[in-house]
Amino acid sequence: MFMRLFRSLMPKEERFVENFIAHSGYIVAAADALAAMMAPDQQDRPSRGREVCENESLADEVSRQTLISLHRAFLTPFDRSDILALSNALDDAIDHIEEVVLHAALYEVSEFDNHMRKITGQIQQAARLVAEIMPLLHNITANADRIRSLCEAVSSIESDADEALREALSDLIEQRPDTITFFGRKEVYELLEAATDCLDDVADVIEGLVLDNV
Repeated sequence: MFMRLFRSLMPKEERFVENFIAHSGYIVAAADALAAMMAPDQQDRPSRGREVCENESLADEVSRQTLISLHRAFLTPFDRSDILALSNALDDAIDHIEEVVLHAALYEVSEFDNHMRKITGQIQQAARLVAEIMPLLHNITANADRIRSLCEAVSSIESDADEALREALSDLIEQRPDTITFFGRKEVYELLEAATDCLDDVADVIEGLVLDNV
């Protein structure tokens, strides 16, 4: 209680929240580029894939700046371990989005089915919710109810993605493609679903922030 009061009376380093806003924005951009890459009528898949990777690189720079600021800052808006956990969770999410592109290229997956597009759409939804949460961290106490609601929505999407993955794998097994095709598509499905897991991890960290600061 004393530390919470102490923190509330001291000036806060707000750059962390601004970094989280930027980081989540790159995740949204990467998810949108991935969805564009998978569109049935897409004529320039390599360009869209490069766009995903470019956003991942920009997010990496934000993550690096967050870590530097964490080492330099005397005061932080919330616990240092939470700042690091949130930055890492955001980084994991965009890393998995990029891995979809890289593994699709590795396995020469050039046609993307409805299962892939469905889970990618779920990534887009969850990413937008996470991006909506970030500015609210400027005032966790006042925005606690809205933050909790958005975090619950992210968790719900992650549960839906679990079911979508099961459906995708069931169809894949039923189709019995050749070995390389099987493992390539399986890898893409699982990486897509893992990205929703990472976004749910972001929501979990934020829910912990709410508990600690309200």
